[in-house]
Amino acid sequence: MQERSSVGDLANRLRQELNRYSPGGKLPSSRALVDRYRVSPVTVTRALAQLAAEGLVVTRPGAGAFRAEPRTTARPGGDTSWQEVTLSADAAAEPVPRTVDASGVLASLAAPPPGVVEFNGGYLHPSLQPERAMGAALSRAGRRPGAWSRPPMEGLPELREWFARGIGGAVGAAEVLVTAGGQSGLTTALRALAPPGAPVLVESPTYPGMLAIARAAGLRPVPVPVDPDGVKPELLADAFRATGARVFVCQPLFQNPTGAVLAPARRGEVLRIARDAGAFVIEDDFVRRLVHTDAGPLPRPLAAEDQDGVVVHVGSLTKATSPSFRVSALAARGPVLERLRAIQVVDTFFVPRPLQEAALELVGSPAWPRHLRTVSAELKARRDAMTAALRLRLPELALPHVPFGGYHLWVRLPDGTDESALVAAALRAGVAVAPGRPYFSAEPPAAHLRLSFAAVAGTEEIAEGVGRLRTAYDEVRT
Repeated sequence: MQERSSVGDLANRLRQELNRYSPGGKLPSSRALVDRYRVSPVTVTRALAQLAAEGLVVTRPGAGAFRAEPRTTARPGGDTSWQEVTLSADAAAEPVPRTVDASGVLASLAAPPPGVVEFNGGYLHPSLQPERAMGAALSRAGRRPGAWSRPPMEGLPELREWFARGIGGAVGAAEVLVTAGGQSGLTTALRALAPPGAPVLVESPTYPGMLAIARAAGLRPVPVPVDPDGVKPELLADAFRATGARVFVCQPLFQNPTGAVLAPARRGEVLRIARDAGAFVIEDDFVRRLVHTDAGPLPRPLAAEDQDGVVVHVGSLTKATSPSFRVSALAARGPVLERLRAIQVVDTFFVPRPLQEAALELVGSPAWPRHLRTVSAELKARRDAMTAALRLRLPELALPHVPFGGYHLWVRLPDGTDESALVAAALRAGVAVAPGRPYFSAEPPAAHLRLSFAAVAGTEEIAEGVGRLRTAYDEVRT
């Protein structure tokens, strides 16, 4: 973190001094910059690379860095209004328009302005990411023989075997495909299993990114309500009968956003209902590695209990590592596996081999179990801190379920609260929160917020963020 900050500071200082040099003029040598600014040679190299990427300097190996020539004035843009007619005509011919609404996804991906507490984040704070272990793994992976050659289309055999062991049951390496993150795996699965215009059953509420994938593919998401024990089997059976759907997407473990875990008595029921309907269950097992220390033994993935090829399993390393460590698994049994493989190859060819090799290095290192233990304890501490702060400072917000895994809480706002107004007021008060509306594929039963405790620096920032949310709530309710 300190190195990253030093690079940005040096780049800013060099950017301000560029006017001292004429276009094409040579900047001081790297050694001179090291001495002048008392930074490391690595910091100088990275700062110059940043300015080069911005088109402000040109670096020439063996010669040094030079101020870039001024950019030519860009020509005025043409008239793109014709696209409105073309895109509208395409949508009119589709049974289900494929208009993509990414607002729900961007709510958890967009970085808030400086000084804003990030309760809307969907990934671990950099202090919780295994940056050193990932860096060492990537370095070792790059030196492996053949590390930069083309990998098998399905993924490295050793990595497929590692994912298969994690799923358990009868799933073997031959039934696993390595994909570029959970979002990619879900996209491949939905494209393989449902034609455009078809209904797809989804939990309600559910992950907005999955709803966006479904709608972009021309599918019709049909909500099936969940409670603290997961999806309600009787409603799932009713939805299959009413719609004729052949796909149900669910998160049986620490569901996003409710944190629910599918109850033992319901697991077999869900599989039986899907099998009777001739339907697939897409299991999004996205946060299995973000369990809290007080959770107790976890249930196995649904795929481990599936004997008939009903479950298409998606599991990822991303949530437990870094948003840029996009390595995941797509597992299925039976003829559907070949369709999944074909779609993945057409869409992405394969996951870059260096990243797959780095994943193997990471999960095989002693640092991996240590990292998981650290994250497990830290997430529990943060969950407890946020729960206590909400109950003390914002008792008006209902917290029906406190999860034992994952990275967020799902709170219900009092009846009559303007959800959008509260989200906007919170940002003005210095805390970014995720609105509940994008998590529903139909009209929501009430206003909600999703509050992440993983993307902040620590428990002190959680307390500060809840205090700012209190200010915003008072503004909206008065």
